[in-house]
Amino acid sequence: MKSVAAVHRLRLVSGPEGLSFLLLLVCSVLKRTTSFDAVPVMGMVHGVLFVLYVVFLAQAYQARRWEPKRGLLMFVLAVVPTGGFFAERMLAKEERGELDAPAPAAAA
Repeated sequence: MKSVAAVHRLRLVSGPEGLSFLLLLVCSVLKRTTSFDAVPVMGMVHGVLFVLYVVFLAQAYQARRWEPKRGLLMFVLAVVPTGGFFAERMLAKEERGELDAPAPAAAA
């Protein structure tokens, strides 16, 4: 049950993190083309959401025992514009059980 909660937390923060990244890019363009400067505010919002994403990613990675490839993919999606939306979609499928669950670790 703990692993489901970890994936759920990661899913809940992935959408807002992706949106904040896009808004930060828009604010950066507006800063250079107009007198509007919301970069300090959006930078802080995005920074907090990104840190939460990485913390929740680490928790989900450990709880679900994902393969390193999957963990890396989820991290890369956080640093690519619109990647958070794809991560959210993948995590929603995993929550619903539409994606294959990782195989349990073999006992040694």
